[in-house]
Amino acid sequence: MKKAVVLGATGGTGQVIVSELLNRGIDVIAFGRSKEKLNALIEEHDHHPKLTYELGDILDYKTIMDAAKNVDVIFQCANVKYQEMESKLLLLGESVMKAADALGKKIVVVDGIYVYGHQVAKGDENHPHHPHTKKGKIRVDFEKLIFSTRWQNAKALIVRLPDYYGPTSQNSYLQPTLEGLAAGNKTSIFIGNLKTPREYVYLPDAAKMIVNIADKDDSYGENWNIPGAGLISGKEIIKIARHITGSTKMVIPLSKNAIRFIGLFDVFMREIVEIMYLTKEGFVLSGEKYEKRIGALPKTPFKEGLGITLKSLMFKENVK
Repeated sequence: MKKAVVLGATGGTGQVIVSELLNRGIDVIAFGRSKEKLNALIEEHDHHPKLTYELGDILDYKTIMDAAKNVDVIFQCANVKYQEMESKLLLLGESVMKAADALGKKIVVVDGIYVYGHQVAKGDENHPHHPHTKKGKIRVDFEKLIFSTRWQNAKALIVRLPDYYGPTSQNSYLQPTLEGLAAGNKTSIFIGNLKTPREYVYLPDAAKMIVNIADKDDSYGENWNIPGAGLISGKEIIKIARHITGSTKMVIPLSKNAIRFIGLFDVFMREIVEIMYLTKEGFVLSGEKYEKRIGALPKTPFKEGLGITLKSLMFKENVK
């Protein structure tokens, strides 16, 4: 791979993919709608000579084609809001695949674990796709679209991440907790049960694995799970975060009923209710396939990853 385009480059996952590609000496085109955010990304990388950007709309396949015509791989990191998933996710999939197919490109699609539903077996790529939620069913349709036989020229793969964290994270379930503790002077919230051990992947680790997978010709046409560094409970996360930030402010766990009540006034929180089962049960991804075919799993320890993440958040708080 010599050149790549990252769709949704200013998002949490897009930013770490951009960084990982640049670290490997790969030319990168950052694609997005906001000129302001793309310019900020360029500045974040000190106007790196291998980083450029293209403005475009993820739902307009022609703008994707214009940006991707000279690249080796398309990284699809763009997403839609929870409340727009039903109306826009398949349109997004149609757009990116139409562009990839017209150009005959490889495309790496970043997705989550909603397709699996409740965990009933080892969390490998063969886990049954039996979602019990609206979002999970839409994601199954999305997967079918990505791997549809309609696309004769594109080569696609899907990487699946659990919940995540990191300096670039924006919309993860852990984000309000870490932001609140980094601010230090206000009460924070934790979405879900504080006692449930859950899997979180550190985004820079995820980026390494995603690019490694993308670089293998025989990776395409398949699903790939991207596991975290192990399991950790909310109580353990808060303990580590308090040690790093010095914050003693209260952290309030939000139950499903509390989320449902808040959802009466907040459309985003309303959409979280149906996937609260993950905060109670968890879902653990297997990295066996990656280890067998790619190599060792990057596993940044939680203390280290949370330390980097919280220091980044504290810096942002200080410069507000």
